[in-house]
Amino acid sequence: MWQARQREPGVPASSDLRVVLPVDVALHARPAGAFVKTALGFQSRIAVSTDGKIADAKSILAVLALGAVGGTELQLTAEGDDALEAIEALATCVRNLSE
Repeated sequence: MWQARQREPGVPASSDLRVVLPVDVALHARPAGAFVKTALGFQSRIAVSTDGKIADAKSILAVLALGAVGGTELQLTAEGDDALEAIEALATCVRNLSE
């Protein structure tokens, strides 16, 4: 008798990218809010890091605590089924931030 093989759980997709904040934009309330709002649109776990600090990209307080100023390089990392889409959307968001 033929038996169906059990499906093995897949490894979640992951993606990462470095992006630089525009020189005239600090990651304060309004820009951080836009960044977090973009991150919240995805299922993946998303982190943003700079200068040895790591923050949950879906937490406004954590993102603000990074203290990132214009010209700062941010490392975006996502893990999950929509990781690549999340990273691309966040990179676009960062590049288009304005005061």
